[in-house]
Amino acid sequence: MEPLVQALRAEGGTLAEHVRTPASERLGPGPAQKASSGPRAAGRESEYELLLEMILEGSLLHYGSPRVVHTDDPDLALLLGDQLYALGLARLAALGDLEAVAVLADVISGLARAHAEGNPAQAASIWDWSATAIGWGRS
Repeated sequence: MEPLVQALRAEGGTLAEHVRTPASERLGPGPAQKASSGPRAAGRESEYELLLEMILEGSLLHYGSPRVVHTDDPDLALLLGDQLYALGLARLAALGDLEAVAVLADVISGLARAHAEGNPAQAASIWDWSATAIGWGRS
């Protein structure tokens, strides 16, 4: 989590003002660690892990319990979540990985649909699929 905390604080502004260091690390690897361990991320593992953590944190601001960005204002949470989506996708586009950009666009829309339908299991499945598609490719 520390690279995510540092990167978000470096962004400055409202986002940085709402960053908190988490009390403890997550148990086990998540989607960002899974994706960054795949052959498509070879040599750029830390970049992939950070940008995916940004997008995941954006998703958690929209639909769950964020780990490092905290606000009691639900409207601000949505805006900060959108900002994190944009930051992560911009970093990914800078890496030139257009396939992963397309995967994450599908993730963001799929998560919105799953949560609108009240299906958190589907949302978890979407993250699992995306980690595999980004790290190893869609096929």
